[in-house]
Amino acid sequence: MKNLTSSVYSFEKLRNEGYLYVDKTEFIWNLINPAGESYFLSRPRRFGKSLTLSTLKAVFEGKKELFKGLAIYDKPYDWKPYPIIHLDMANCDVHSEGDLRDYLVRMMTRLAKQHNVRVDIQRTQLSSSFSELIEEIAKDKPVVILLDEYDKPILENISNPNVLTIRETLADFYSSIKKEMDYEHFVFITGVSKFCHVSLFSKLNNLTDITMDARYATMFGYTQQEFETNFREQIAALEKKQNLNHADFLAEIKNWYDGFRFHADSESVYNPVSLARFFESGGEFSNYWFETGTPKFLVDLTKSQNFDFESTLNEPVPEIAFSAFEIDNIDPLTLLLQTGYVTIKSAEKRFGETWYNLDFPNREVAGAFNTYLLNRYSGKTQTGVVKFTAELTAAMNDGDVKRLRKAMEVFFAGISYEVHHKNESNFQNIFFALFRLLGIRIKAEEHTNDGRIDAVAETDKYVFIFEFKLDNDDTALSQIKEKEYYKQYELSGKKIFLNGVTFSTDKGQIIDWQTEEM
Repeated sequence: MKNLTSSVYSFEKLRNEGYLYVDKTEFIWNLINPAGESYFLSRPRRFGKSLTLSTLKAVFEGKKELFKGLAIYDKPYDWKPYPIIHLDMANCDVHSEGDLRDYLVRMMTRLAKQHNVRVDIQRTQLSSSFSELIEEIAKDKPVVILLDEYDKPILENISNPNVLTIRETLADFYSSIKKEMDYEHFVFITGVSKFCHVSLFSKLNNLTDITMDARYATMFGYTQQEFETNFREQIAALEKKQNLNHADFLAEIKNWYDGFRFHADSESVYNPVSLARFFESGGEFSNYWFETGTPKFLVDLTKSQNFDFESTLNEPVPEIAFSAFEIDNIDPLTLLLQTGYVTIKSAEKRFGETWYNLDFPNREVAGAFNTYLLNRYSGKTQTGVVKFTAELTAAMNDGDVKRLRKAMEVFFAGISYEVHHKNESNFQNIFFALFRLLGIRIKAEEHTNDGRIDAVAETDKYVFIFEFKLDNDDTALSQIKEKEYYKQYELSGKKIFLNGVTFSTDKGQIIDWQTEEM
């Protein structure tokens, strides 16, 4: 049984030290055959981007022996070595334009030393310095440029007042990649997001964007077949240890860590870091990927823009949601998609264009994100959120509406005035995030023949229908009955509870909760 790792991103080290490597070199060969192309591909963090660049580096260094037994080994390729400029922005921790200039100067100085060339690197002339570096390194052979996490300095400073100057400095630096095309053999650039007005997508307009290309949709992450084939021994060992049924065990792992889809017609993939951590921990289901970074800015952005999560996850969105965006006019949905917190579930054609149905990829992301969402929206600690949802779970599974109401009233009463927003969407997002954490099916603003339901939650035995109103509006329960929202559930064999809930925007609390049992 080969060793697993969630922290080694060097292809050479993986191969030399006997770590498990899931063969993705068929994709690599398709990219470089023939060479001469310039590619861009974005994927969420911790999804194998750095390992892919390391693999490309080994190919262009001509280290064929590392690939024995892999798909590319017997492909028609000459394995000639090329000089490589590896720009690692993944470790770029900067907070100002000055910090960024210093980092880029250090990186170019290191590259010049590595390739034994002399370049007059000017801190105030980054673009010309980089161009000179490329030309010097490419004197004998054209260079390969591998740029890892190009957008890290922007994402890390997205709420920083200096972000625009950081963006412009990067734009100036990256523009040299296009200027020096005649000296380049191959270019591959990765990142998490796609920004407008960064040189990669304006000045560097020769890039082929394969982010949503069906041919490369499963290049990062593991398909079901790759998972079951490569992790066969680890799966068998845990099944035996935990005395679990094979099919049920696989289904549970899939429920937790699969579900990322990068093209509507392509297979979903597992998060590679989550799987490795899962097996390293002896089969303990937990939120491993989420632990590697929390989306504080994302949640703060959705809160400030009154972003409606449940509407987004229940109604199709147009293809434009996947496009690049402006730093000074960020669409939370676009950023949620690009960072991997929501993903494609299916697609449909409307008015001649593609519309996508979205959701959280899996239980790991949904649970962790909604816990964090509640933490930011309510001011409660994440531990407090988990304890509270356990109380709600017990109340709903028992069909105890009084207990459910009491728990909810206590929860909202504990939200400080400084935290809550005086609008309905804030209360709804808190309510919906709670239900998501409970693992209960919920539909926001579910359309019926006459009107809409704000929320429907189902357990094995009960159906809870909710209508939300604000302040002095006491028509919530009567609206449910008048519109007969419950009709479609009458044949379910479940007990139905109609709940009219009223929030006070001034107090930030539930001030009325009327219930009627069907």
